[in-house]
Amino acid sequence: MAASTAATASHFFGTRIQNPKPAKVQARFGLPFGKKKEQKPKQPVRKVPVEDRLVWFPGANPPEWLDGTMVGDRGFDPFGLGKPAEYLQYDLDSLDQNLAKNEEGQLLGIRLEETNLNPTPFQPYSEVFGLQRFRECELIHGRWAMLGTLGALAVEGLTGIAWQDAGKVELVEGSSYLGQPLPFSLTTLIWIEVIVIGYIEFQRNAELDPEKRLYPGGYFDPLNLGADPAKLENLQLAEIKHARLAMVAFLIFAIQAAATGKGPISFVATFSN
Repeated sequence: MAASTAATASHFFGTRIQNPKPAKVQARFGLPFGKKKEQKPKQPVRKVPVEDRLVWFPGANPPEWLDGTMVGDRGFDPFGLGKPAEYLQYDLDSLDQNLAKNEEGQLLGIRLEETNLNPTPFQPYSEVFGLQRFRECELIHGRWAMLGTLGALAVEGLTGIAWQDAGKVELVEGSSYLGQPLPFSLTTLIWIEVIVIGYIEFQRNAELDPEKRLYPGGYFDPLNLGADPAKLENLQLAEIKHARLAMVAFLIFAIQAAATGKGPISFVATFSN
């Protein structure tokens, strides 16, 4: 009878029993009671053998959730932030007023949090620390870092003004770009940026396809370099590598500016004199 009850409860909550250990945590359920979630057929995943993988440090053992299927995956997660969240599911407590003692609900099993996106533009991910969300943040921050690094070098090379001092010039001399005045005030430019970028980000967050979220509007490929899927994967790998390098480079720019007050070009020039 106990086995039958456990099997029924397991089917009721849609979970799989995995050698449960008693623990007092709160379970969280994503579906109303009495409804079963439709199971989507899983696509075969290409896993890279550990011995054939490139890792971020020689001899490093990548965690199991970084199986090499993502482009640029080098098994770097020393703090385990990308580990899938696990939730313990309990049966309902016995609430019978005719009993002298009501038994508490027993542990039924473990449920893994799904990575599906929800149609909520401001918070599409159900988990803050999720592997897919980390990849999205890494790629977008890397693209901004590539633009920022190139911009810091180009502006200082053309105008002689370090990137960290550009805002001071704007406040004193008015809005300009590469020495040319702009027909907008600095306040107007800030409002234009907030509205335009805010609208773009809102539209991107409304996209529930993970691939389109990473590459909004499709692949930017005017020269048709990514027509071959193998070449496309190489281009994606090159992008994520350059993105990581640019984030490290701009971090160095920030530390250098705080320590010396110079831009990257003027700082390097001091060693050549």
